[in-house]
Amino acid sequence: MATKLVAASSPQFLNNAFQRTLAKWNRERLAPAFPDTDWRRDFERNMQMLRLEGAFLDELRAEVADDLAAVPEGPDAFVAWFEQLNRTGPGQNHPLFAWLAETATEGQMRWFLTQEAAGEAGFDDLVAYTQVKLPLGPKLELAENYWDEMGRGQHRGIHTLLLRELVETMRIAPQIDTTVWESLALANAMTAMATTRRYTWLSVGALGVVELTAPWRCEHVSAGLKRLGYGQRERLYYDLHSKIDVKHSATWNENALKPLVAEDPRRARAIAEGALIRMRCAERCFDRYAELLEDGAELY
Repeated sequence: MATKLVAASSPQFLNNAFQRTLAKWNRERLAPAFPDTDWRRDFERNMQMLRLEGAFLDELRAEVADDLAAVPEGPDAFVAWFEQLNRTGPGQNHPLFAWLAETATEGQMRWFLTQEAAGEAGFDDLVAYTQVKLPLGPKLELAENYWDEMGRGQHRGIHTLLLRELVETMRIAPQIDTTVWESLALANAMTAMATTRRYTWLSVGALGVVELTAPWRCEHVSAGLKRLGYGQRERLYYDLHSKIDVKHSATWNENALKPLVAEDPRRARAIAEGALIRMRCAERCFDRYAELLEDGAELY
């Protein structure tokens, strides 16, 4: 029998100390390394962190549990429900983005992008982790998406490098210790869903909803950068995602979500759960960014 998730009256894991600890552990454990004869030294800590990460995901799952009752299990109906998230899901049409496009100063934009870059979990790597052992049709869709993320083999087109170029141009230095915990929590949630196989279907939903919702946000950030005098190359990361993710979302929904749900209708709820977790975490970020940008000249 499945365990019923109940939202805690006061969150245990949505806080500054835990999210920084989890972010640093994720950075360490996912970094390429060499065989270490003292691997036992880190074993207990890793087991402890995995237990805490699981409890963190339980907390996020409980937060969205009430929104899952009406999720349809038919593939066409489910995709229609999923696409509706672009209009009515948590955090959509947040006023922060119109403000970035029309009003933010260069300092405020630099602070925003510092937070975004520091909280970037690496979409290419998340897709690579998620596709392991998927059915072949959806796996091929994720492979196509990964290939686009990697610039289709062209070094200058790799998406993570485009973001890195913008960071360097704007002379910002993203760091865990200077990033708001809400941004870290978003990256930590995405990493947990992609790297832990019991959350695979949640990760498919979380990644799919990124593709669905990114174009509108990216269009507004690009407009703000253009207004502030940044050129086409500096804006390319956001310009690219404002357009290519429209196609990515359509093919992801058709070639990954539909066949996965058709094969096993139970996946619909899990995919929806991951999508809503991603959106709730993002909404927390947008609210915190807006609050701090409105209050604090000292940020930048």
